[in-house]
Amino acid sequence: MGRRGPALDPRLLARGQGRVKDDAIKKELNEAAATVEDASNSPVFVAVARAGFAVSGVLHILVGTIAIGLAFGKSGEADQGGAVAQLAAQPLGTLLLWTAFGACVALALWQFSEALFSYRGLPAKKKAGRKLSAAGQGVVFSLVAATLSAFAVGRGKNSSESTSDWTGTLMSAPLGSLLLYAIGAAVAVTGVVFAVRGITRSFTKMLSMPSSAPARSIVTVLGVAGYIAKGIVLVLTGVLVIIATAHARPQESTGLDGGLKALREQPYGIYLLGLVGVGLVLYGLFLAAKSRYAKM
Repeated sequence: MGRRGPALDPRLLARGQGRVKDDAIKKELNEAAATVEDASNSPVFVAVARAGFAVSGVLHILVGTIAIGLAFGKSGEADQGGAVAQLAAQPLGTLLLWTAFGACVALALWQFSEALFSYRGLPAKKKAGRKLSAAGQGVVFSLVAATLSAFAVGRGKNSSESTSDWTGTLMSAPLGSLLLYAIGAAVAVTGVVFAVRGITRSFTKMLSMPSSAPARSIVTVLGVAGYIAKGIVLVLTGVLVIIATAHARPQESTGLDGGLKALREQPYGIYLLGLVGVGLVLYGLFLAAKSRYAKM
């Protein structure tokens, strides 16, 4: 009879089988990730996602024009809800809203895909910052899409009231006030970041700038003015959240509309509000240009 080989240790055998399973799972996950990445970079998907920037641009232009109207004594809701309500009031408004919704969903998914799969060759610190920024943009466009769909089905709400409602809900929750302070500070800091990007023109790094010198100048001017104006309104919005939390008055947390109306009540406020409104219009035009020149 032939000699038998040494008996295999069952624990080693189990480990080997476990490694094979782990390798198979990793392979399947990598294949799935590659499929998602390929889909998010397909020309058709990217074209639809680019339209999301244009949708955001239109909304900013509408908010800016409402803000300019407020400076001249007109009424209106100078925020995303007010802008979407104006879109809904147009002929074929529901179709416009659902089309805009599809574009914003596509852009949100593209941003989430960037956060998950892109920036692999960058240094760790820079990669983390880019991924966090992409994820934040994904959340922003998801919220825009949610607002558009709510108005499309007839359930749109006044943004100021919604902001006051969730502020009140958080205030009554354990540690809710601390969370609100953090949210207000984060929004205000984001506003400062926007303003710095405008002043330093760092936003141009994310664009494939047009070859024409006049076109480059126009895009740059729109971006500088727009980013600074957007920064101002974000700082105002964050400060209102902090003030409302400090006074335990959720009704004072009224979002962008409340921030702009508070600006109007300051010395020379109507002029400042008019300038911010013009800046938001310019930021909207910049986003329209971004839909063409963004690196995607």
